[in-house]
Order: sequence, then C-alpha cells, then structure tokens
Amino acid sequence: MITREVIKKIDPEFCDEFIKRAAEIFGEEEAIKIRACIQCGTCVGGCPSSRRTAYRTKKLFRYIQLGLKEEAYSSEYLWLCTTCYTCQERCIRAISTTDFVRILRNMAFENLHATKPHLFVCNLLFRFGHAVPINDDVKQIRKKLGLLEVPPTTHTYPEALEEVNKICELTGFKDKVRENEKAKEESSK
Repeated sequence: MITREVIKKIDPEFCDEFIKRAAEIFGEEEAIKIRACIQCGTCVGGCPSSRRTAYRTKKLFRYIQLGLKEEAYSSEYLWLCTTCYTCQERCIRAISTTDFVRILRNMAFENLHATKPHLFVCNLLFRFGHAVPINDDVKQIRKKLGLLEVPPTTHTYPEALEEVNKICELTGFKDKVRENEKAKEESSK
C-alpha cells in the first residue's frame, strides 16, 4: 500500500534525469534499460556483496523507477557494490547494472550524499595520491613478488602529488568533497 508520505517523496523527473545522465556515457538505447528491470533478483542472487551484506541492486533500481530520489541517494545499498560486474553479466534483461550503480553513486555524491568512509578515502587521495596508500606490509608483499617495494606512483615521485591535487581542484572534485563533508557535519548536529 502506497502511503501519502511515499507519494510526497516521489520525484517524477528522477528516472528521466537518471536516464539522461546514463545516456551521456552509454547512449540512450542502453540508458532506458533502467525501465526494463523487472525485479527478478538475478542481480542480487549472483552478487558476492549480497552474500555478506544486505546489498540489493534491484531495490536501488526500483527507487529510480519510482522516482524516489532521496531513498536512492541515501540508501546504504548504493555504496556496497564492489563493481565486480557479476550482476551485469547475469542480468536477464541485459541491463548495465554495475555501470548504472556507478552513475547513481556519482549523482548521489554530487547531491551531497557521500558516506563518511568514502570521504575518508577521498582525503587519502588528496594526502597520498592514492585511495589506498602503501604500507610496510604491502611493501614486503611487493618485494616477495619481485616488484619494487614502492610502485612508480606518487610514492616514488612525490612531486606528482601536487599534480594529482591540481587535477582534483580543477575538476571541482576537491570542492565537492568539502561540500559533502560540510553536509555530513550539519546533518549530524
């Protein structure tokens, strides 16, 4: 039963907004497939994340179809995808499920719905030039594999970190991270 509260949350433009965004990358024909999701659950049944979490790809897609923008943006499911593409390979409707999750994540991030762990990773990128900075354990594993202990990245070329940060600033990514952090602070008050 649909309640009035749910009806008030519906944004009838949201699905079209999502399709427009997806079409910019994958084309209109692929983007409109979001409407073809029949909630069969194949995506969830094959998902490695859903075996260990409550991850539900199909629920995200239903939010998009129904115009439940805030539910989609704030859903814990949005951030549990590991982007392994298992769901996409198995989808009986040939929907670009993983790619669509990535698009929805970008839209959520732009609309200030990033999670604290993701903002933490963003700040690692600004600080080290990597989302996952190298540590002594990784150095030892690399050495055992016959690799250089430190990869030829900002770890080897620290001057490149300035370039990474410049790209983050020029693209507006750094500002958007700060906006997300501010929104998180305000919402926790």
